Amino acid sequence: MKNSATIAGVVAIVACFAAGPLAFADMPGPDAAVLWHYMTEDSPYKEWGFWPDHQGMQPGRAPHGPLHKVYVNEKALNSREPPVQYGAIQVKESYNKAKELKAITVMYKVNGYSPENGDWFWAEYSPDGKVKSSGKPRGCIGCHGVRAKNDFITVHEFK
Repeated sequence: MKNSATIAGVVAIVACFAAGPLAFADMPGPDAAVLWHYMTEDSPYKEWGFWPDHQGMQPGRAPHGPLHKVYVNEKALNSREPPVQYGAIQVKESYNKAKELKAITVMYKVNGYSPENGDWFWAEYSPDGKVKSSGKPRGCIGCHGVRAKNDFITVHEFK
């Protein structure tokens, strides 16, 4: 009996190592610099998917600019209804009319971060990753707050 438990434990540990480094990687906390590193190095957002009803380059509006692309990680894509799973990340690349990248804005669902605002942590970066603002910006919450029933997500409609 003892040997069975030991073997099961060893198999579980081996399976975790075989799953790769992200099996052990904790999601970042509500920290814009750490989040940038996570979504550009640990789990590159350009390898993520798009919402099924919001693919590739799309027309945009202020304050994000006339064009954008929105990438979402697996936690977001696997959420079938609001609220999305904790750890969900949505990255919006904002472009001008000439299709030049001007800003990158992020919504990141962090358990307990801001319950009154859907637990979203917000961050805005320059194209090179410099933090422009982060946390609970009134402008982000004010605009996205009108979609609170859709978990503050404006570019995707849960069905």
